[in-house]
Amino acid sequence: MKVMDIKPPTPRQADSDGHSATFGQHPASPSHWIFMGMKDGGIDFAASVPCINLQELLTMVEADPEIRFVPVTREEEGVGICAGAFLGGLRPALLMQNSGLGNSINALASLDQLYGLPLLMIISHRGSSGEKISGQIPMGRLTAPLLDALGIPSWTPRPQQARSFVAHAAAAAWERGTLAAVLLDLDFWKGI
Repeated sequence: MKVMDIKPPTPRQADSDGHSATFGQHPASPSHWIFMGMKDGGIDFAASVPCINLQELLTMVEADPEIRFVPVTREEEGVGICAGAFLGGLRPALLMQNSGLGNSINALASLDQLYGLPLLMIISHRGSSGEKISGQIPMGRLTAPLLDALGIPSWTPRPQQARSFVAHAAAAAWERGTLAAVLLDLDFWKGI
C-alpha cells in the first residue's frame, strides 16, 4: 500500500470551533476526527450508501448545513454523482465500505481517472484483522492491492491521526486531480 509521509496531529489539538480535545480525556469519537478532517479538507459535498461503521459519521455529515449530502443505492452511482458535484464546483467525498470499492472500479477508472476528476474516498475497511463475518474477508484482503493496482494513494490512520490524514488526502486529491482513499479498519473503529 502506498503511504504518504504525514506527521500525525499532536495529542492536544483544537477543532475548527476552537474547542480543545485531549485524546483519552475527551469523548470525541473516531467519527468526530474524520468529520473534522473533512471540514479541514474543504469537503462540501458527500455521497454514501449506509454502513454500520460510518453511521455516526453519516449523521454528522447529514446534519452539517455546509455539506450537501446525497444518499445513494450503489457506490458507482456515488462516483458519478460526486463527479457531477465536482464539475459543479464542489469538493466531494464518497463514504463507503470496501466491498463497494469492488462495485465501483469501472466508474473510478473510466470516469474519475480518465478525466482527472478528484475524489476523496473514505472507506470503512471490513475484512481486516479481527473480522467476524467471513464473507467480508476476501474483499478485505483485496482492498489495498486493488487501490495499488489502480494507482490510488491510500492512508490508514489511527483515530488520533484521522483529522490530519483525511485533510491531507483531500488536499492531495485536489492538488493532483486524482483519487485518494482513507482506509478505516476495525481497529480504527475500536479506537485502537
